[in-house]
Amino acid sequence: MGPRAVLLVLAAGCAALGAAEFSPSLDSDFTFTLPAGRRECFYQPMRKDASLELEYQVLDGAGLDVDFHLLSPKGETLVFDERKSDGVHTVETEDGDYMFCFDNTFSTISEKVIFFELILDNMGEEGQDQEDWKKYVTGTDLLDMKLEDILESINSVKARLSKSVQIQTLLRAFEARDRNIQESNFDRVNFWSMVNLGVMVVVSAVQVYMLKNLFEDKRKSRT
Repeated sequence: MGPRAVLLVLAAGCAALGAAEFSPSLDSDFTFTLPAGRRECFYQPMRKDASLELEYQVLDGAGLDVDFHLLSPKGETLVFDERKSDGVHTVETEDGDYMFCFDNTFSTISEKVIFFELILDNMGEEGQDQEDWKKYVTGTDLLDMKLEDILESINSVKARLSKSVQIQTLLRAFEARDRNIQESNFDRVNFWSMVNLGVMVVVSAVQVYMLKNLFEDKRKSRT
């Protein structure tokens, strides 16, 4: 079992709320099942002057809707979405743990399959990487390397690759949701087709019986 699965088990084990913590990576995505009548919460530690972007989608479940809460380290409600199927939110952060929750307590029967992705910016790691590069550039004979230009190009490529991965992940989430909708519609079409077929058979049998009785000679011959 991977680390993310362990985090989900720990989250589901809490009595009132589920809780989990993500590693300080720049991009994290997660898919989990939210049972009916349950609420699951996750924590993300953030630094001051950083940026937290969170996108979520309900992939499967009746109504394709869920309540979403995003709370600051001080417990203030930053975002509240009521019974929505998807959402994208970006906040400027301060030091502390941000909590976001998915609430399915309004549903008593249907569980929901939820996908969400976290994108963290300005977490301080990029600046440290640049300082590590500069350690290897000493003296005046290497000034022609234009290290700043090289770093800028590398960071640009890195940002575009990260954006490509993000878009591909979102496209897979959209595909999963569309596939679930199509499968549900397919099952409904099959069910009502069988119902219509049964009704047609019954109606045909009744019509044959009525026509048979209509032309049947009920007079009895006397002997």
